Amino acid sequence: MPLWDLPVRIFHWSIVCLLPAAWLTAELGNFEAHEWIGRTVLVLVLCRVLWGFVGSRHARFTDFLAGPGRVIAYLRGSAQTGPGHNPAGGWSVVALLSLLLMQAVSGLFNTDDALYSGPLYYAADTALRDFMGVVHEVVFNVLLGLVALHIGAVCFHQFRLGEKLVQAMWYGRAPGREGRASPVSPWLALVLSMLIGLALWWGLEQAPRPDPGRWG
Repeated sequence: MPLWDLPVRIFHWSIVCLLPAAWLTAELGNFEAHEWIGRTVLVLVLCRVLWGFVGSRHARFTDFLAGPGRVIAYLRGSAQTGPGHNPAGGWSVVALLSLLLMQAVSGLFNTDDALYSGPLYYAADTALRDFMGVVHEVVFNVLLGLVALHIGAVCFHQFRLGEKLVQAMWYGRAPGREGRASPVSPWLALVLSMLIGLALWWGLEQAPRPDPGRWG
């Protein structure tokens, strides 16, 4: 049985592709593409959070989130781990999801002060816009640091400790990293992602628009 089901793997590798694309489109000033990437990330993160409650056993937060005692014991090298995330890795997943959510939401309020304004820009006052702009910039830098730490940890476990983390995330399973329960149907994840995407689209369509003939 797979350790990581298909929805978890699609989410993981989609984020791997979308984060560099988000950075590149922002650097090139292609803010329309940047916005759609941000919306996609937001839908994926919300779906992953929901999947953490209703998805397959090893995708659920209850399966890989541990208390402070187990985390400390793991860091000291005296805690046993299951086939999925270790106690520290489980909380790093929560941290990454939280940062991605903040990054995507704050981007909805952003503007380039020239030709582009996010879909919620006109729904907020100046103070909130400025705050969200700071959040968008700061969180991205924190996110880069956590991603670098995540990649470093994966490389350490993959090449130093010989754990098949990359293979398990690509194929769903690997020697020594097999699941312990049958996965939930991926069709449920598809339905959830469609519902979340439609709800986001509808909600953003209700946001205020700029007055005719007025910009900024």
